[in-house]
Amino acid sequence: MQTPDWVARGQPHIWQPYAQMKTATPPLPVVRSHGSRLELADGRQLIDGVASWWTACHGYNHPHIAQAVRAQLDAMPHVMFGGLTHEPALTLARRLAALLGPGLDRVFYTDSGSVAVEVAMKMAVQFWLNQGERGRSRFLAFRGGYHGDTFGTMAVCDPDEGMHSLFRGMLAEHDIVDLPRDDAAMARLDAFLETRGPQLAGILVEPLVQGAGGMLLHDPEVLRRLRRLADRHGLLLIFDEIFTGFGRTGTLFAFEQAGIRPDIITLSKALTGGTLPLAATVASSRVFDAFWSDDPSHALMHGPTFMGNALACAAANASLDLFESEPRLAQARALSTALAAGLAPCRELAWVRDVRVLGAIGVVELDRIDDREALKRRLVEAGVWVRPFGNVVYLTPALTIAPDELDTLMRAVIAVLRAQRP
Repeated sequence: MQTPDWVARGQPHIWQPYAQMKTATPPLPVVRSHGSRLELADGRQLIDGVASWWTACHGYNHPHIAQAVRAQLDAMPHVMFGGLTHEPALTLARRLAALLGPGLDRVFYTDSGSVAVEVAMKMAVQFWLNQGERGRSRFLAFRGGYHGDTFGTMAVCDPDEGMHSLFRGMLAEHDIVDLPRDDAAMARLDAFLETRGPQLAGILVEPLVQGAGGMLLHDPEVLRRLRRLADRHGLLLIFDEIFTGFGRTGTLFAFEQAGIRPDIITLSKALTGGTLPLAATVASSRVFDAFWSDDPSHALMHGPTFMGNALACAAANASLDLFESEPRLAQARALSTALAAGLAPCRELAWVRDVRVLGAIGVVELDRIDDREALKRRLVEAGVWVRPFGNVVYLTPALTIAPDELDTLMRAVIAVLRAQRP
């Protein structure tokens, strides 16, 4: 079919993300979404295997979220959060605090995951400054990690394997080390912190899954080790659950599987069920108390224009309703079983290095992918939307995906990888 007029007229003026636009395949024009399906302008339907970067946990166009957003739009779409407040934001903050459990009870809203991590880092540094401790401006982060694309967050991503090496020399310097996956690594990190600890504001990690760094998994014991190290050396522990939060790993939050809590946690992506931009940085009472003062300089001087957007908060409250009223966590666990069985045949391929699954995350790691654009095109031709990166092909579908749709996704991945080495 002919390219829609709005594509032909608008595409010369758009800048696509993560793409060399001179050589990349043109983006697919989507005109409708429903459940786990995307309808293209030419009438084709694709089963979405990545839930729009892991956000659409309830599938697209869930009527309960749509109704909540419509009602809020009629009442009040947005007011500034500086000096004003509103019910959707306060209700959401109360509900998040209750879900996160004792201690994590102060919610700071932003509108993207990168900024939520920036705010967490800013909180951690000022936590020490407000108590008269200077020099704690560095963070301990981990190889394989990814925390965002802003200048602050680029600096705590993996400096070698990540996508930000071009900016080396312009970024703040932090300590990027291996995760303590065993007792020997734990001892080495403990010794490292004996000398480096006084310069650190905190430890930053993605719990259980390092997402955009390669879909790398680690055991809950790693988080328990980090909690012990943070306590031993007096550091704040920050969990970046932007990817893992809201059922993706089989529990509502990944940290629950370790039986410990961070001092600060960042949330976004599935927070609104994939409908509107919203992020939250949630701090413990201990962290917040360092800002509670008569001294104006002790305030956290940060405030995005659309902070606490009422429409987004209404969508997030509706999304939490669905976690309460529909069996999302059971669906995530069922997806885990199905992904493990359905992707297993990929292990037979000589160019597959690993197949791994956690919750509603299925990963096929290849020895390499020489032409990702060609691989994406072949997956589209098979009727699915899957976006490989690095050397991995991954599935993070909506938790509500139908069994036959999931089966189609997995069969498409297997067939495409079997037909031709990527």
